[in-house]
Amino acid sequence: MNENFNSLPKEDRPYEKCIRYGVKALTNRELLAVVLRTGSRGCSVLELSGELLKLVPEREGFTGIRRLGIDELSALKGIGKVKAVQLKCMLEIARRMSREEAGKGICFRNPAAVAEFYMEDLRHEEQEVLLLLMLNQKGRLLKEKYMFKGTVNASVVSPREIFLEALSARAVQIILLHNHPSGDARPSKEDLNVTRRIEKAGSLLGISLTDHIIIGEHTYVSFREKNYL
Repeated sequence: MNENFNSLPKEDRPYEKCIRYGVKALTNRELLAVVLRTGSRGCSVLELSGELLKLVPEREGFTGIRRLGIDELSALKGIGKVKAVQLKCMLEIARRMSREEAGKGICFRNPAAVAEFYMEDLRHEEQEVLLLLMLNQKGRLLKEKYMFKGTVNASVVSPREIFLEALSARAVQIILLHNHPSGDARPSKEDLNVTRRIEKAGSLLGISLTDHIIIGEHTYVSFREKNYL
């Protein structure tokens, strides 16, 4: 039999605690238990929640869970595909809410602010990803899109695809961001080649490459600040 809330002492049941004291009174484990609802044979939902929060030792908590894929989550006894999808959706909702709030005051002409805004999204990626930001004349973000995942180099990054997206969004300027999984944000020769190639293509179309920002481990390099653009 799955261990659910009914098997817990009343004072330990997250639903009752939430109603009595408010949602802020719940611990991370209790919040997660409300989402999971049931545990597994011989393991209460609170115990299962605790195991899940420690599943990524180097990054305990919700951030660690977010780094796991659906298959990795569902492999944990008591989770399964349905709960894994529910967890991923819950964490994505939280991420988007956070981004919406943070994005209201961001200045996309300030490399430090842009880097900080995308730091948590990019620095945990295990592969290089290339993110395209499309802006209007005043620097307001119109659209963002992940363009590529793998090794960012001139042979695989297509300026054509980048500017088709920019034209579709009616952008007049773009910013590129990509991560270095090594944590070292210093640009490689290939990074410089890709940037020059895209800058040149943009100048022909009247869409300026405002910046290319590389994200490392709690650090960044702005091509604009380094006068590479």
